[in-house]
Amino acid sequence: MPDPLALLPLALAAGSGRVDRYEAQQLVAAGLTLLQRNARLVRALAGRRGAILLPTSPAFVTALAACEGRGAVLVNPLAAPPEIADQLADADVGAVFTVAALAGRLPPGTATVLLDGMPRAARVLIDGTSAEVDLGTHFPFALEGDPDVPGRDEEAAIVYTSAMAGRALGAILTHRNLLANGRSCRVAAGNDPDDHVLALLPFSHLFGLTVTGTAPLLAGARVTTMERFNPLRAVELLETTGVTEVVGVPAVFVALLTALHRRGGRLGADALRLCICGGAVLPVEVQDRWYDATGVELRQGYGLTEAGPVCLFNRVDLPNRRGTLGVPFPGVDVETRDPDTGEPVPGGAMGEIWVRGENVSPGYVSSGEAGLPRHEGWLCSGDLGVMSGDGTVTFAGLLKPMFTRNGFNVYPDEIRRVVCAMPGVRLVRVRAVPDPVRENDIALDVDGDVTAAAVTAWCEARLSAYKQPSEVVVRR
Repeated sequence: MPDPLALLPLALAAGSGRVDRYEAQQLVAAGLTLLQRNARLVRALAGRRGAILLPTSPAFVTALAACEGRGAVLVNPLAAPPEIADQLADADVGAVFTVAALAGRLPPGTATVLLDGMPRAARVLIDGTSAEVDLGTHFPFALEGDPDVPGRDEEAAIVYTSAMAGRALGAILTHRNLLANGRSCRVAAGNDPDDHVLALLPFSHLFGLTVTGTAPLLAGARVTTMERFNPLRAVELLETTGVTEVVGVPAVFVALLTALHRRGGRLGADALRLCICGGAVLPVEVQDRWYDATGVELRQGYGLTEAGPVCLFNRVDLPNRRGTLGVPFPGVDVETRDPDTGEPVPGGAMGEIWVRGENVSPGYVSSGEAGLPRHEGWLCSGDLGVMSGDGTVTFAGLLKPMFTRNGFNVYPDEIRRVVCAMPGVRLVRVRAVPDPVRENDIALDVDGDVTAAAVTAWCEARLSAYKQPSEVVVRR
């Protein structure tokens, strides 16, 4: 019989960690009970995928468990309704796990599970009927198995990314991918049962899920979530709740530094031992300021959704090298190669970052030819780096057409496709405008018989919040 701990949700439960005030076992048990007690939901999911449209919260773990046996599409709560509809259709989703505040973004008629009452109750809405499901208090439950067993090669999660060709692609992550990367993160970050991790990033983003969810829960640690990032509240939690680890993107740490400045400039958090930044290039100046304000190094890492996601990190058992992405993650091979020939480049030379390991996705839901290329087991990142003799990599730019904003990837061709579909628009140019806080803002140069206000409204209805233009210039 296959080892149950080869499935991500059951492995999280076996770690005996906690999310907010709930034991991970209780959250997973609630998800499994939901499937046991609602046959209509099971039929809706039969042969199809589930989807999770939730803020970062304990309910996310329950939803993952309820999707057990099928891939869960992790939908960003910032996504616009048309984006959500496209993802649900592309991935053939049978039911969506969400909360009442977000359910209105779903296409009409979508089979929906409301987890507002989690972990005690859920409401299942299918074909115009509503059923309240009592999830009981089935906790604790016994899980026996090998805690280091490789994850199964079945789908665990689908995350939409890599819209280089204008449409986001659903990257498939297996239980093997996510467990391998979570276990590597536990080692590289030194997570243990005494850790208390402050989760400031969305679990729908693999960086948030793996580093602030999977790794600490596998280690039996405590996770405190924030449904919406508030820097003043985050500083208060850092100072008063014994947080040992905080994870964010550059914009998060800039906001925390601003909040600290308003409170006197120093962080009084004796327990804090580890601060991790990823998602975008981290300025050394921010690392310097963070250390001055906290006395704790801000360690940068690097990853890709298609790689589970973490590939490089300034791990805790090595000195932090500010301004670098760190060294290869445990179990992950990283090389820099000539982007034209595919041949390895010598140390100190710039090349494309290639990645290989059990963390690497097997492919996409559809249109894989438009995604990141692969060569003989290696994933070609589309990012440039310079690797030193000791394996430390420094970021050196992008090959793929994208930029980041608040740690999220923005693909100009995706925005261009959406705006070009607007009646009256003839041509669109999308520009990144450097911003010291958000990495980049977005500017649109539009040719057409439209107004800037109309273009802005068009984007607001069809694009995620982080893809909204901050400047629109129209030429008629």
